[in-house]
Amino acid sequence: MTWTISRNELSQQELLNLESLFSLANGYIGVRGNFEEGYGSEMNSIRGTYLNAFHDITEINYGEKLYAFPETQQKLVNNIDAQTIEIYFEEERFSLFEGEVISFERFLYLDKGYTERVITYKTKKGQQVKLRFRRLVSFYIRELFAIELTIEPVDFEGTVKIVSTVDGDVSNYVSRNDPRVSAGHANLLSVENVGYDENMMFVVDKTGTSNLETACATKHQLSIGSNKVVGEVDVKEKSIDVTYSFELTESITLTKYNVYTDTLRHENDLIKKGKAIQEGLATIDFNTLIDEQKQYLDEYWQVADIKIGGEENLQEGIRFNLYHLLQSAGRDKYSNIAAKGLSGEGYEGHFFWDTEIYMIPVFLLTKPDLARSLILYRYSILDGARTRAKEMGHKKGALFPWRTISGSECSAYFPAGTAQYHISADIAYSTIQYYLVTKDDDFMIHYGAELLIETARLWIDMGHYHQDTFRIDEVTGPDEYTCLVNNNYYTNVMAKHNLKWASIAWNLVIGKDKIASEILKERLGILGNEAQEWELASEKMYLPYDSELDINPQDDTFLKKDVWDLKNTPKEKFPLLLHYHPLTLYRYQVCKQADTVLAHFLLEDHQSYDTIKNSYDYYEKITTHDSSLSSAVFSIMAAKVGYQEKAYDYFIESARLDLDNTHGNTKDGLHMANMGGTWMSILHGFGGVRVKETGITISPILPNQWTYYEFRVVYAQRQILVKVNKSGISLNLEKGEDLEMIVFDKKLTLTQRKEQTVDLAKVGEHNG
Repeated sequence: MTWTISRNELSQQELLNLESLFSLANGYIGVRGNFEEGYGSEMNSIRGTYLNAFHDITEINYGEKLYAFPETQQKLVNNIDAQTIEIYFEEERFSLFEGEVISFERFLYLDKGYTERVITYKTKKGQQVKLRFRRLVSFYIRELFAIELTIEPVDFEGTVKIVSTVDGDVSNYVSRNDPRVSAGHANLLSVENVGYDENMMFVVDKTGTSNLETACATKHQLSIGSNKVVGEVDVKEKSIDVTYSFELTESITLTKYNVYTDTLRHENDLIKKGKAIQEGLATIDFNTLIDEQKQYLDEYWQVADIKIGGEENLQEGIRFNLYHLLQSAGRDKYSNIAAKGLSGEGYEGHFFWDTEIYMIPVFLLTKPDLARSLILYRYSILDGARTRAKEMGHKKGALFPWRTISGSECSAYFPAGTAQYHISADIAYSTIQYYLVTKDDDFMIHYGAELLIETARLWIDMGHYHQDTFRIDEVTGPDEYTCLVNNNYYTNVMAKHNLKWASIAWNLVIGKDKIASEILKERLGILGNEAQEWELASEKMYLPYDSELDINPQDDTFLKKDVWDLKNTPKEKFPLLLHYHPLTLYRYQVCKQADTVLAHFLLEDHQSYDTIKNSYDYYEKITTHDSSLSSAVFSIMAAKVGYQEKAYDYFIESARLDLDNTHGNTKDGLHMANMGGTWMSILHGFGGVRVKETGITISPILPNQWTYYEFRVVYAQRQILVKVNKSGISLNLEKGEDLEMIVFDKKLTLTQRKEQTVDLAKVGEHNG
C-alpha cells in the first residue's frame, strides 16, 4: 500500500524517529506524532506542537563579538500541548509500555490526510479493550488540530476514566552534542491565562522577548449511545483538564477539537477568535473533517502524484516526501518552509535557501499558488534585507539573511552563514522561475521586479571590475567545507543571472504599466543608467574556468589546495563537520555538497556540455554528501551527462532518507530540502524537464529498474501528463491552450485530446 505508511515499532530510538515521520501539519500548525497517552516515565519523547513562524528571540553569545554580528536570533517555539489524553481502566493507566498489548498498528494515510493507531489491550485483570486514535491537522480550517478516540469493550466490564489536558507549561528540545539542534533556550513561553468558558477550555501563553501570544481553545464531544457526557473540569495554574468517568458497556467516541491562534495572524483577543472558530465546528464531526482532507488531497495528488512502475518502496518514498512538503509550506506572509518543516526543532525552525532551490521548484510545476505565497514571504522581509545590506557596509541593495524567521539574520557563524551571499541570488532565481512558469505579469510588476532590482544592486555594490571582468570577493558558496573565497562559481553565475533579469524585469514594468514603473522608480530611486549597469556587470561577470581540466573551479584557489583523502577517512568520521575543525576542512579540496555541479543544473546554458560533464566527474570524487541536499543534485546531473546507473544510485540515497533514517537524525525533524530534491531527481533528472526563457523542454530517460513512470507539470496555465515506458514517451495536454515545447531536440505542439508520442529507441541515448 504505497498510500499508507505503516509502522508498529516501540523501541526508544524508533519512537523518536516516528514522531517526525507521523507528524501532521497544514502550513500553519504542525504536531509531532506523539502518543496521546505518553510513553511512560522510562521513555523519552520530543513532544512538540508548532505554529509556523511563531518564535521567540534569544541572545547569541559570542566569545568575541565584532561589528554587525547579529546579537539575537529567532527560534521556533514549542507551543501549547493539546495532545494529551490519558485513559484509565478501573484505575489502571493505559500504556503500550506497561500493560499487555495484544496487537498494535499505526498508519499515516497519505491520500486521506490523517493518522491512526489501533490497539487491542489486555488489562491486568485479563479483560480486553480495543482503542483507536485518529488525528488530523485540517487543510481547510488552518487553526484546527483534532483527535478522535474510540474505545470498544471486547470483554471489559467496569469503569473507565479519560483525562484530557491542555498544557501551557512546555519547553523546547535541546541537544548539547549536535550543532544542528539548539543547545539552550528551552523555556520560551510563560502561561498568561488558563480558563473555561461556555464548554471551552483555553490556555494563553506568551513569549518572553518577542511578546507574541498564542492560545489553544479546546472543546470535547463525548457521546455514549444517545447521551452526551459532561466532564469535570479542573483549572490549574498552567494547564486545564477535563475528566470523564463512566461505565464502559458499549463503544464510545471522544472527539477533541483544538483551535490554535496567535498574535501574528489573529492580532488580539485570541480567546474570542478561538471561540468563534469553535462555534463553526459545532456541527462538524470527525468523519466530515476526514472527507474534507481527502477532497483537498485528491486535488493535490491529481497533479503532484508521480507513479513509478517496478519499485514499491520508491513509490512509497516519493509520495511520503511530497505529502510532507505540502504539509510544511507556509501560506501567509509570515511563514515559509523551515529546514525541518513543522515536524521538529532541528535548525531552530529557521528558513534557509533550501526553500528557493529545493522546495519551491516542486510547487512551481504542481501548485503555483503555493510557490507564489512562498516568494511573497521573501518580499515581506525585503526591508529587513535592505537593512542587513547596510549593516554589512553596502550603500544599496538587499542582502537576505542566511537563516531567519521574521527577517533578521540568525546565523552566528558568519563564514558559513552571512557570507553565503548567494541566498539573495537564489531568491532572485526562484522569482525568475516563477515568472517563466506562470507568465504572471501582475506579480512581476508589483513584487518580482523590486526583488530582482534590490538583489541586483547588492551585486553591483559588493562586486568590482578587474581586467575588464566583474568579480565578487569574500563569499561562501553552497559548499560549506570551503568558506570565504573569491569568485565562487555558483555565486558568480547566479549573480550574473540575477543582474540580467533585473534589467529584463525593469523593462517589463516600463512596458506593461507606466504608472507602476513611475511609482517604483520614485520609491527605489532608480537612476536613468542603472539598468545598463546591471546588464554590463552581467555580461562581464567572471566565471572561473580551468582550460587544462576543462572544468569550472569552485573558486579562485580551490584547485591549488591539497585533496582530502576520502578513501582512507574512517566511516565514523562522517559527517566531517562533526569531527574536524572548520579550518581543517577549508584547507582541502573536499565538498560537503554539490556547489559547481548545482550551478550547472540551475544554469546549464552558461557552459558547454563537455565542461559540465568534466566538472561533474571532478567534483564527484571529492564530495562527501554530508549534506542531505547533495545526492539529489548529483542524481539530476548524472542523468544529464549520461550516467544512468549513477543517477539511479544517487536517487536511491535520497528517496527514502527519512523513512529509513539514513542520516541518523530524523528524530530532529524531516529533511524537507531532500524531499524536494527527490521530486527534482525524477522531474529534472530522469524526466529532463527544464523551464527556460525559450519555453519548456523535456528529455526523459527510463531507469533500468523501472517499467514506467509518469508525472504531470503545470506550465503557463496548462497541465501536461508525461508518461515514459520502455517503448517511448507520451505527452497529453490535459488542460489549457495548445502549447509548443521541445522534446529532446524536436519541436512538438500539444493539443488537448491528441496524444503525442516519441520513440525512445529512435532518440538514442540521452545526453541532456
